[in-house]
Amino acid sequence: MADGTEKRVVIRESPERLAKSVARRLVDRLLAQNAAGVLAHICLTGGTMGGAVLRAAAKDKRVGDVDWTQVHFWFGDERWVAADSSDRNERQAREALLNTLPVPAENVHAMAASDGTLDLDDAAVAYADELAQFAPADRSESGAWPTFDICFLGVGPDGHIASLFPDRAEIQITDRAVVPVRDSPKPPPERLSLTRPVINSSTRVWMVLAGADKASALGLVLAGASYESVPAAGAKGRRRTVIFVDEAAAEQVPPQLIDREY
Repeated sequence: MADGTEKRVVIRESPERLAKSVARRLVDRLLAQNAAGVLAHICLTGGTMGGAVLRAAAKDKRVGDVDWTQVHFWFGDERWVAADSSDRNERQAREALLNTLPVPAENVHAMAASDGTLDLDDAAVAYADELAQFAPADRSESGAWPTFDICFLGVGPDGHIASLFPDRAEIQITDRAVVPVRDSPKPPPERLSLTRPVINSSTRVWMVLAGADKASALGLVLAGASYESVPAAGAKGRRRTVIFVDEAAAEQVPPQLIDREY
């Protein structure tokens, strides 16, 4: 599967096996990046499966073999709540995995919180500026960001990814790396989100979803729905785009799209 525009589906029997399988692939990729002597930039997602994958990764016996000084963690979106709120994707990631690893503090790139010194708009600009500091040297200064080796995405029953929701202005924005989100259809109402160009410049996009309530959205993604109405349909990695699902979410997947080898 060399074409990132071709979405392929990997199925596991249960959410638990799904999380363990994805976590194993994550550690595989980090070890490969270490061996190649290059930094790895990983973009994390929140949600039930996002946390489950990180908890499974924490239990992988090989995590001690990873050089964590060579790994940077980013966030695809964040809820605009206080820094200690359990709604924070950052807090979930730290409790599930990051706090158990010798990752340098400066390698975890958290978005600002509502009880900090920045307002929502300034927080979006600040995160974009931080992304720009790690942009490849050959990328233009405008629209600058690192290339994520893996960009994890959850998919909502409505087809949203990060905090890019259907039929809203944020999914159309291409001239900025990070956008403020207000009046979100899913609480909390204020959020920060990476934009579609940042997500789609990733080497690999890995969508991870489980449960029968995701089957309809997955079906629309695979049917080539409009990204404006189904944002997940517009997510693609430059090298690979893989959708990891459990059997309950896969009930509408055409057999020819199931990747039994990846």
